[in-house]
Amino acid sequence: MKLRGRILWLTEDPQRIAQQLTGTDLGCGADDAPPLHYGVNTDLMISGAACTLGYTGPILGPYFLENFKEQVQKDSVKGGGFQVVVGGDAYGSGSSREVAVVAHQGAGIELVVARSFQRIFQENMVYSGLPFTTDFGVIDRLQAGEDVDLGQLAAELPPFFRAVVQNGGLLRYGTRLLAGEIEPEYRTDAPARPLNCVEKIIAARTWTGGDRFGIAAVAPGDQVLCEVGFRGVHEYTGGMVMALYEQEWGTTPVKNPELAAAFEDHFVLIDQPTVPLRVKQQRLDSARQLRDEMVSASLKNGIRIHGPGQKYDAGVCHRIVVEQYGNPGTIIILTDSHTPTAGVLNAFAFGVGSTAMAFALRTGLVPVTVPKTVRIWVTGDARGVVSPKDLILHIIGDPYFREEQWRTSATDTCVIQIGGPGLDQWNVDELSVLTNMTVEGGLMTGVVEPCAPVREFLRARRPGVDVDGMFVEPDEGAAYVRTIAIDLADVPLTVATPGDSRNRAALADVGEVPIHNVVIASCTGGSLADLRAAADVLRGRTLAPKVRVTVTPSSAEVSASAEREGLLGLFRELGAVVTEPGCGSCIGNGPGIPLEGETTASTTNRNFDRRMGGPGPVYLVSPAVAAASAVTGHLTDPRALTGRAQA
Repeated sequence: MKLRGRILWLTEDPQRIAQQLTGTDLGCGADDAPPLHYGVNTDLMISGAACTLGYTGPILGPYFLENFKEQVQKDSVKGGGFQVVVGGDAYGSGSSREVAVVAHQGAGIELVVARSFQRIFQENMVYSGLPFTTDFGVIDRLQAGEDVDLGQLAAELPPFFRAVVQNGGLLRYGTRLLAGEIEPEYRTDAPARPLNCVEKIIAARTWTGGDRFGIAAVAPGDQVLCEVGFRGVHEYTGGMVMALYEQEWGTTPVKNPELAAAFEDHFVLIDQPTVPLRVKQQRLDSARQLRDEMVSASLKNGIRIHGPGQKYDAGVCHRIVVEQYGNPGTIIILTDSHTPTAGVLNAFAFGVGSTAMAFALRTGLVPVTVPKTVRIWVTGDARGVVSPKDLILHIIGDPYFREEQWRTSATDTCVIQIGGPGLDQWNVDELSVLTNMTVEGGLMTGVVEPCAPVREFLRARRPGVDVDGMFVEPDEGAAYVRTIAIDLADVPLTVATPGDSRNRAALADVGEVPIHNVVIASCTGGSLADLRAAADVLRGRTLAPKVRVTVTPSSAEVSASAEREGLLGLFRELGAVVTEPGCGSCIGNGPGIPLEGETTASTTNRNFDRRMGGPGPVYLVSPAVAAASAVTGHLTDPRALTGRAQA
């Protein structure tokens, strides 16, 4: 590749972005690179609104980076002649949407250079054929006129990634594998050693050729193919997945369709009365088209469908997987970054892109880069005050995770394994928040060690299944990149300040932030436990004047239970908007979208700029803090309502 076009530096300084868009290059290189934006996330690369339009380069390219730093307009990058884009650390944070890679390609980007890449986005680049590097020296070489060999960049990748590139992509690799032309690229006779939970699950499910699975051990950095337990898609991704599938394999049946599901959850609330008209005009018709594509493809391939009016229960995919499908010791994948929710069940659950899902639907396998593991041991009494939301915000905002200090190479991945007696005071609803939000900390997933709440939940939920025999305990002497002990007495009520979930702050330190919009919803804030926590604070109180409150249960089961308990009736009596189950405002697709000039307190898991469909600041909080803030009109410790708040 020779530099025929321009280099776009994604700087922290909006003025320097504007300078480049108006035609003036920065003229810098590896040694004098400007401060670069931390965590250029997939919502910034391609918005939730643009994602509804389709999934091809010509459609998405004009929308690449639209609204980044409030400087980029539609067609700015594509029309600006940019060939290379340069970012900072944690490039590709957020969603598993492979369309973020497609948007790069559609905008004319041929190479991505960044300090570090997030796991799903990096995999999507490999599988979609977008070259990338963390070597900033490549920029200097291009600017000096050198013809840089992009194939050499691929040659520096780990073995499986190299094999994918050499075979013309993951799906073509899958075709050769199914034809018996490919054997494992990795060692299948590694000697046994003590393993942690994640390593045990991966080793037990590793493909060894033919129909054989299971090896004695894996180690961080190994790349293996693993047997998948459950696979899922939703409307944003289902059409793209099946289009890729049919392009490679035509009408060949999906492998084990009974272990797959499609979920109509991300778009089901766009047409609600309190959704701004501009959102309906922008998204509704195209969203329905994507939904119809998913439904049609699922019916054709014998994949069950969850959603309003469908045969199977409606709700957010992650909540339904926990309620109905996930089992300990299995591998669970969905085309959504919050798939780690199911890690609460002592499963290895993680998000993948559309190409990886198409591969998994045909082969029953998924590529896995064995992650490093951090063990977190939780003790102490939450005192009915500290919630799992506070704990996970406290964890992922720690410099060790925010700065990815666990990382030693560009393709490293990391998970957290969570155990300890402190977990026993919470139920599965609450514990699932811990695993759900691991991805917000740049992690692959989280896995909860076997504990009483999870055992009790699964015994009740999986009749006829020997779940006790499926749990995976870590071996004595297993290796961890770090072990972190956390006493809940040391965890304050915690919020994430606007822009990134890793922007942690103690609630007591943020000051009196006015709140106009409160959202109690999503896969990490709309469970029955979440609704109960909010209702406990709101009961007997009134909402502050001009504060809007939206409540969205995360599944039909949650909604029905909350109705029976009188929770939804309480919210309605207070003047809250209570919706049907769905994903909703978390991604700007439902009631609770911020209006002009509003500041939002949300129980959701992601607060990227404009993520919720509006430009205002979003603070991530626990359900109790959200409810207390709705009563006072500013960020509030719920204990302040009873005079028990602590400094």
